[in-house]
Amino acid sequence: QVQLVESGGGLVQAGGSLRLSCAASGSIISVDSMGWYRQAPGKQRELVARISSLTRKDYVDSVKGRFSISRDNAKNTVYLQMNSLKPEDTGVYYCNAEITSVETGSGYRKLRRYYWGKGTLVTVSS
Repeated sequence: QVQLVESGGGLVQAGGSLRLSCAASGSIISVDSMGWYRQAPGKQRELVARISSLTRKDYVDSVKGRFSISRDNAKNTVYLQMNSLKPEDTGVYYCNAEITSVETGSGYRKLRRYYWGKGTLVTVSS
């Protein structure tokens, strides 16, 4: 029943900014850590940033000082503010979250696992 939906991707010039959003919905009991990953053609998916339920933040070295992750627990939403974008930031950005929910069809059993969004494309031109 749980799903993640990303938005905010697009085309931007180098040095520009974008703000990505990811909202979780469904029979959610709690949302634990949330994060953003990205994948460029021919490359492995990599962690960009994660934020814990206590708002501890981790970033890949290449985006430190430029990107900022945040969350709104009331909306079950995570954001990624991306500033000073570079061409090497280009890729499909995927939302990921660890969520405890009511198991589909059970009405009472709990399930805790990671979920993935379908991705949003970010293209940075030089």
